Amino acid sequence: MITFTDVHKSFGPKRVLQGVNLEIPKGESMVIIGGSGTGKSVALKSVLGLITPDSGTITVDGKDATQGDRDAFLARFGMLFQGGALFDSLTVWQNVAFRLLRGSLKRPKDEAREIAVEKLRRVGLTPDVADLFPSELSGGMQKRVGLARAIAAEPEIIFFDEPTTGLDPIMSGVINELIREIVVEMGATAMTITHDMTSVRAIADKVAMLHDGVIQWTGPVGQMDNSGDPYLEQFISGSAEGPIEAVR
Repeated sequence: MITFTDVHKSFGPKRVLQGVNLEIPKGESMVIIGGSGTGKSVALKSVLGLITPDSGTITVDGKDATQGDRDAFLARFGMLFQGGALFDSLTVWQNVAFRLLRGSLKRPKDEAREIAVEKLRRVGLTPDVADLFPSELSGGMQKRVGLARAIAAEPEIIFFDEPTTGLDPIMSGVINELIREIVVEMGATAMTITHDMTSVRAIADKVAMLHDGVIQWTGPVGQMDNSGDPYLEQFISGSAEGPIEAVR
């Protein structure tokens, strides 16, 4: 579904992506791991066309991600943002139905609200939450609302950007479980970027380790602990000793 072929991207003298090659098959959940500043977010934004690579190609379903109708292209994606990114001035249901109230996916208001309430139910929130504002919700509830919004338009591809950031271990487990269930249920292709190894084990079919601008290792999540790759082993263990230098 998504293919990176020798993708490079620099910002001034800083070379972030230095030849990324990666395939994410249709219907699979790929989790990209790596330290802060290694280019995980740059890779994700490049798929969406928010960042243009300096060289190399990214294809989605066999077509160049930079070509064609942008609205139709973006309509295929859903996204759960790291910080929730809910609109403070909109009610919960309006946040969930944001894409259904405007643009090419526009639905009648009553229908959009009905879909929003159903998606809230899918992530474990009751209908009475629909008319609240984000400021009236806990962090875990806000994250669920963000997840409901990500799936509201039935996307083929869903991106998850650090989905458990700021959550306690129990709520992180709840969100991981929901993500896994929903991705399987929808048959969606998922791309997640995270530091959280618990999330990796819970939601990944395959894992890719990004370091020094390239994919150092990729394979099924079940092979991760016996990969034999020193970069991956150091990252999993959290050891200060190894080929990855800790920034001091």
